[in-house]
Amino acid sequence: NPSRNPNSEMITAGQMRYRADITAGSLKVAESRVIADLLLKQVDDAAWKSALEQENLLQTRSPATARRLGRLIRNRLETMTPDLWKLVRDGSATVATHACLAAAVKHSALLADFFELVVKEQYRMFSERLTNQLWDNFIDDCQSRDPELPQWSKLTINRLKSSVFQILQQAGYIDSTKSLQLQTV
Repeated sequence: NPSRNPNSEMITAGQMRYRADITAGSLKVAESRVIADLLLKQVDDAAWKSALEQENLLQTRSPATARRLGRLIRNRLETMTPDLWKLVRDGSATVATHACLAAAVKHSALLADFFELVVKEQYRMFSERLTNQLWDNFIDDCQSRDPELPQWSKLTINRLKSSVFQILQQAGYIDSTKSLQLQTV
């Protein structure tokens, strides 16, 4: 029995809505500029591997980290068109950040739903800040929206929260990950 999520994607029985892959990185704008450039150049698999592993264009500590981060960013950016990739690669810091945010929201139902169900509601209510309790309640509610969701460990939930709040801070929605003070964007 398919159901609709706020992003208008069809979710069918047996298909998991939420993934924890967002823990691999926040917006990673500098790294996204590199990946956008590679996508725009339409490099082949060998050049992709060389750029990430031998040339270490993402400046990671290991080839495994480069592969994981490259895969996450590529998957995010590939949800969008080459026009957005150009904004990521060539845009100002603000433009590139918001282009990366758009791709991250489109790629991650977890992030999209947090924006739609929590952040939007807090702005609507003129709340001054987000709270950790809002995150905890959101995660609890995710299980009802996604019966296929595995039971995430406390560590995974904390890493997800850290990534989501970092994204919110990088995009200017909150002033810091400590105070969680909402800002006008």
